Amino acid sequence: MAASGLPRAAAAAGTAVKPIFSRDMNEAKRRVRELYRAWYREVPNTVNLFQLDISVKQGRDKVREMFLKNAHVADPRVVDLLVIKGKMELEETINVWKQRTHIMRFFHETEAPRPKDFLSKFYIGHDP
Repeated sequence: MAASGLPRAAAAAGTAVKPIFSRDMNEAKRRVRELYRAWYREVPNTVNLFQLDISVKQGRDKVREMFLKNAHVADPRVVDLLVIKGKMELEETINVWKQRTHIMRFFHETEAPRPKDFLSKFYIGHDP
């Protein structure tokens, strides 16, 4: 008897999911835009405060790249989680809880990955 109720409970749990913050995708998009604007405004302060070797335009381009990396996400709950993580990163940056190297790590992601196989290393000129 209990075994027959298990599939119904699993089906009910899969259909009714409680939202984190946003009720629908439009509200989630509004939160993303607010976060993007906050990051966009904070880039000049961050460049000056941490004395980064990048321009403000490069910083803003990197912010745009990081947001566009998750542009394909369509679930409002996942968008909310990404917004929460983005707000935490912003707070850590504003309060100078990060160091210069933590911020510069974002800019090393765009570098080409080092080759792993012998022939690619040989062609590029890396030592094996």
